[in-house]
Amino acid sequence: MLPPADAREREQPGPEPRAARVSQLDRVKQEYTQAAREILQRSMRGVAKTKLTPDMLTLAGVSLCLAGAVLVGFEERNEKLFFWLGGFLFVVGSVADILDGALARAASKGTVFGAFLDSTFDRLGEAAMLAAIGLVFMRDGNEIALVATFAAVIGSFLVSYTRAKAEALGLRADVGFGSRVERVVLISVGLFLAPWGLLQWPIYILAAMAWITVLQRMLFVRSNVASCAENLVAEA
Repeated sequence: MLPPADAREREQPGPEPRAARVSQLDRVKQEYTQAAREILQRSMRGVAKTKLTPDMLTLAGVSLCLAGAVLVGFEERNEKLFFWLGGFLFVVGSVADILDGALARAASKGTVFGAFLDSTFDRLGEAAMLAAIGLVFMRDGNEIALVATFAAVIGSFLVSYTRAKAEALGLRADVGFGSRVERVVLISVGLFLAPWGLLQWPIYILAAMAWITVLQRMLFVRSNVASCAENLVAEA
């Protein structure tokens, strides 16, 4: 006996829904993020036996990022030297910010205040570099790129805030491809291309990606809240 027509229609494979595609992208990001964390944690096992603490790496990282931002501010004197040297310090400082978490996990030296300090200084180092880049655009009279830099700063802060607020409410909001690692890569690429007048393009991408991620996280949290409400109604 054939199943009813509506049942047959449900059984037929159709186009993959948009939500599923987003979920798969999120899953891919989680997988490579987890793999990177495991590699970093294994690489820090030797360092974990020393007196180096995660807070030391955090302070070193933000100091290097700030120094890189200052150097970018002097790009008028020698574009290649100051853009590339500032970018190098920013990359090294950002890597140190990533390694502090790996060291904390490998050595079991993590503290609540250390995690708070790390998150705060991450925002400081990134904002300082974007401020220096905005100064470059202001000198060049590139108002559109300057506005995009402001948008990138605000969007970057909101990317972090939406996740932190959601987690404070007991929800997940770590979706999207505008997290810190991707932002650091875009800023670094922009600084490398800056001597040829191409700095604004990675900043445009960064601003757009940050705001798209903010929207993704807002919609994701809204979906989670709706699902929780439906489950409560079903259990009642």
